[in-house]
Amino acid sequence: MTITKDYGKLLDMSKELMVVGSAGAILQWDMETKMPPRGVGLKSEQLAWVQKIAHQMLTSSESGKLIGVIQKHKDYGSLDNVQKRSVYLARKAYDEATKLPEDLVVEIAKQQTIGVNVWKRAKADKNWKLFEPELAKIKALKEKEATLLMEIKGAKKPYDALIDSFEPKMTAVNITRIFDEMKRGLIHGMKKVMDQDQPNVDFLERSVPEDVQIKIGEDMAEFILYDIKSEMAGGRIDTTEHPFTTGYYTDVRITTHYHENRFISSIYSILHEGGHALYEQGLPMEWMYTPVGISTSYGVHESMSRFIENMVGRSPEFWSYYMPRLRELTGDTFKDVTEDQILKAANYVTPSKIRIEADEVTYGMHIIIRFEIERDLFNGNLEVSELPQVWNQKYEDYLGVEIKDDREGVMQDTHWAAGLFGYFPSYALGNIYDGVWLTKLEKDMPEWKQHIANGSFKETKEWLRENVYKYGNLYDPDDLVEHVTGSKLVVKPFINYLEHKFQAIYGY
Repeated sequence: MTITKDYGKLLDMSKELMVVGSAGAILQWDMETKMPPRGVGLKSEQLAWVQKIAHQMLTSSESGKLIGVIQKHKDYGSLDNVQKRSVYLARKAYDEATKLPEDLVVEIAKQQTIGVNVWKRAKADKNWKLFEPELAKIKALKEKEATLLMEIKGAKKPYDALIDSFEPKMTAVNITRIFDEMKRGLIHGMKKVMDQDQPNVDFLERSVPEDVQIKIGEDMAEFILYDIKSEMAGGRIDTTEHPFTTGYYTDVRITTHYHENRFISSIYSILHEGGHALYEQGLPMEWMYTPVGISTSYGVHESMSRFIENMVGRSPEFWSYYMPRLRELTGDTFKDVTEDQILKAANYVTPSKIRIEADEVTYGMHIIIRFEIERDLFNGNLEVSELPQVWNQKYEDYLGVEIKDDREGVMQDTHWAAGLFGYFPSYALGNIYDGVWLTKLEKDMPEWKQHIANGSFKETKEWLRENVYKYGNLYDPDDLVEHVTGSKLVVKPFINYLEHKFQAIYGY
């Protein structure tokens, strides 16, 4: 058989796998948004079945044999770089999946669903003891998974195997080095900003009804060109306890949470999640259903969301454009608030307890805390039962804030309930990626901020498409950075961005 036919068969298998995975994503969305309380048991079975089928497809002898035939084919060299990368990614996925027994995959999927459901109840009730046993179960299961994957991933420790699933070829040692440098820059920046006269941000607590916030959210979607209304719309916005994005190419959905006395929260969750959605929808259509037609890493994914949330949405240019519209939608509520006031409020720097509400400067500290806890948890230096105490102490040591209950502490995020250990570093890595993307953008399109001030995001979106979206998973993260920018990933550009931005806002 010719290599063209063999490769075509591989793509057929890939398509089936991607369709099953996308179906699972919509089931996950339903669980978080529309599922009635009694549905959790059934939903856990549904999601576990999807994982089981996907695992069977991925680990089939036919799949393994076909990949081997292609790699050993005499005409393998005739494949282009995209095709070779797809074969490489298929091999990687097959080799890793075959290390995991089916019953473990199913058990993890069930526990993830149950864990998230219990987490919601425990968080609402501020009841750590209700959640603790479920967290211990998923941690033990993920530890089994990590141990089985260590050898094939070339990981020295179980936690490195978990990290690699989100950020390929990254290790805890490398993250520690990167985060230590970032921490020094953030602490310096925190001190500089907090030494200045602080703005009055009380007006952010003024009541904005949910129906008005929905209209503001629709504005945010329209501004970033995330289509939720047309006959060809590929997106939608729903509400949930913890905002997230899920979907695939032509159906990518986001969620938010509306707080009547904290309206700005939904603005930034929609810009953030919308950034994720644009990345998914901006991947090359000709790569849909192929191994290369996905994002390169969760860190790069976070860079796309945080770029829009922060570098666009918290910029002077954005608020210059949007403040008149905000006044229009909210009547007299903010008629006395100037563009300068809301800019400073949107960029107000203060140590806080809640990660998703954190400012740009202190946000990285929230991630460092979670990374250090995960690292110690999987290195055997910390037990699940000790998490609240360690969490609270780190928040006092690193951010100087006192955690009053576990709802605002160790139970604030859904990630651990869902078994997403190794995910958190991606958030801060996303900021660091943004530093190098911004440096390149400002060289390529110095006028990009003026477009934002004029209410136009399309030029910036096109730059992101040309420099990040269109590469899908053609490169590993480090290689993507070097290909796009000509240099390796470094921390300094992000720290420089923060320094320049806050110097301009605070005038120091």
